Parts: sequence; C-alpha cells; structure tokens
Amino acid sequence: MIRLENILTPGRSHVNVPGGSKKKALEYIANLISREVPGLDMQDVYESLIAREKLGSTGFGNGIAIPHCRLKGCEAPVSALLHLDAPIDFDAIDGAPVDLLFVLLVPEAATDAHLELLRQIASMLDRKDVREKLRSAQSNEALYQVVLDVQNGH
Repeated sequence: MIRLENILTPGRSHVNVPGGSKKKALEYIANLISREVPGLDMQDVYESLIAREKLGSTGFGNGIAIPHCRLKGCEAPVSALLHLDAPIDFDAIDGAPVDLLFVLLVPEAATDAHLELLRQIASMLDRKDVREKLRSAQSNEALYQVVLDVQNGH
C-alpha cells in the first residue's frame, strides 16, 4: 500500500501560503509541484486541477480542500500540503472558506491504490485533532511532521 509520507515531502508542505483566491491557490500549487518534481509542467498541473474543479469543487467541509486530478506525464502519485495565511472561498460543500489544501496528483492510469490514497487523506482530515495540529504548525517541517505522526498512529 502506498503511504502518504512517501508521496508528500517536507519541501511540498508549506505554511503561511498567500491565499487570495481559488485560482491563486491552484497556481501556487502548480508552481510548487513543477519546481519540486522534474518532468511535471506548471501549466499542465494548473490546467488539470482547474478542469477537475469545474466538475465539482474539491472543497470538502471544515475548511479543507483536496484538489486532485489525473495527470499526463505523472509517473507516481505526488502530494502537497498547504496551510493558507487566510481562508479563501472554495465553493466547499458546507460553504465554509478553505485554509488547508491537501493536493493529490496521480498518473493517468489511476488505480484502486490512488482511490485508497484519497480515502486516507480524507479520513485523516476528518479528524478535528489533526486539523488543529495542521493549523497550528509553525513551519513547513512541523506541517509535514503532523502527517508523519498520524501515519505512524500517534
């Protein structure tokens, strides 16, 4: 089974990210991922995430969004985690603005394993204690460490 800490890195865990709008947040994500993952193009990542949002918001309630999409040229799942400096409107199910974004990009030939990753992310973010720890993380490393701790059953 693929584990979240294997597809997320401290370098792709960011706190105090300037929000502003859904579009700006997705641009930030695309820039970050294209810098961190050789072979993934910023524009491709951005357009794929935008296209997915058009099918229905990935805002999931409780200030959480899980932007995700299949991506051509993506060879293995890639994740990023952002805590915005201020919540933004994300057309979430409960109407609440979003300040935590957990991103998942998967290869075009997505499998059950990828759905399982999405479930793992969702069930982790469903926990109030986890959301509070993520929101109070002061550094990128601390943000990543929360995910690590949860994965290791702490």
